[in-house]
Amino acid sequence: MYYLFTRYHLVQNLLFSRLLSKNLKIKIYRIIILPVVLYGCETWLLALKEERRLRVLENRVLKKVFGPKVDEVTGEWRKLHKEELNDLYSLPNIVQVVMRWAGHVARMG
Repeated sequence: MYYLFTRYHLVQNLLFSRLLSKNLKIKIYRIIILPVVLYGCETWLLALKEERRLRVLENRVLKKVFGPKVDEVTGEWRKLHKEELNDLYSLPNIVQVVMRWAGHVARMG
């Protein structure tokens, strides 16, 4: 997990940048962070604790990618909720990807 968080901290400034588009930020996430997770997941026993950590990491990245949102009622800026992030990020979440990858690894000879 340590290597994963160091990769995350290396690209954190890119995810905050207003110069990059949201699509490019998602590609950065999928090309740099997600492969490190998939590489490391081969050695993990995916318990609820690790599953929760992966979801927290993904939500943290997606909040940086999509940024805050103006609330329609109050007109104030607020952070996006998990459900809103899931709607904006239409690809499978990180736990689903890891579980699918684990299934491939389990079927290997």
